[in-house]
Amino acid sequence: MAWDSEPVIITIAPVGAEVTRDNHPSVPYTPAEIAAASLDAVAAGASVVHLHAREPDGKPSGDPKLFAEAIALIRAKANPIIMVSTGGAVWMTIEQRTLSLEANPDMCSLETGSMNFGDDLFLTSRPDSISSAKLAYQKSIVPEIELFDVGHAVAASRMLGEGHLKGPLNVNLVLGVPGGIDAVPEAIPHLLRPLPGDVRWAVTAVGRHQRRMLAVAMLLGAYGVRVGFEDNVYLRKGQLAKSNAELVEDIAALARQLGRQVATPQQARSILQVK
Repeated sequence: MAWDSEPVIITIAPVGAEVTRDNHPSVPYTPAEIAAASLDAVAAGASVVHLHAREPDGKPSGDPKLFAEAIALIRAKANPIIMVSTGGAVWMTIEQRTLSLEANPDMCSLETGSMNFGDDLFLTSRPDSISSAKLAYQKSIVPEIELFDVGHAVAASRMLGEGHLKGPLNVNLVLGVPGGIDAVPEAIPHLLRPLPGDVRWAVTAVGRHQRRMLAVAMLLGAYGVRVGFEDNVYLRKGQLAKSNAELVEDIAALARQLGRQVATPQQARSILQVK
């Protein structure tokens, strides 16, 4: 496939488990706030919404009711692919992390290994990965495999070979998380090396690495890129983004400057084979 033959899919991650209003005053917490930020981002060019849930005080939550409320508000006004996180927060059990699957999303993130996550330990055993994938498929939810290091790619390939994952895989190469692979162009082929050639790959890069590494990814033919306050709250060095939507507008403009079209939600569903 030529590097520019498919439109690039933009994912918006409006809030994660770590970023707070100390980092940016507009970080959304409630389902209504998360939905509003997501809808603005979809209007700006995002076709996938990657969701975490928060309690009203900002504490990360696995409560499926909070996920379901945000999803219902989004679906009432737009039709992006909705992906829920099963990464949750580092302190959550795998049972808490997979409660989000009860909210009837289109897709879910899925980890295939443990790692040091900054100063914390993020545990995902192989049996946990297998059971999470099984649960997702039972609910007709399409997984996206989150690859923070090469070992995670090797584990995903093994799970595919054993039938625990279904191909072609959707994977997200996560670059620049302290404890994971670094945010350099060479990281991309290293993460893709253990995987089959038909993999559909996207790139996430955190903090100051975001715009540079997403540009590299788009020039290398990435199927998708991800932006949003989960990964980065700055538009440029020292300049906070006004909103999640502004980050989407910026990366969409950059994609077009580089010769890539931006996928609509309908095109994204076709590319990722999400009903």
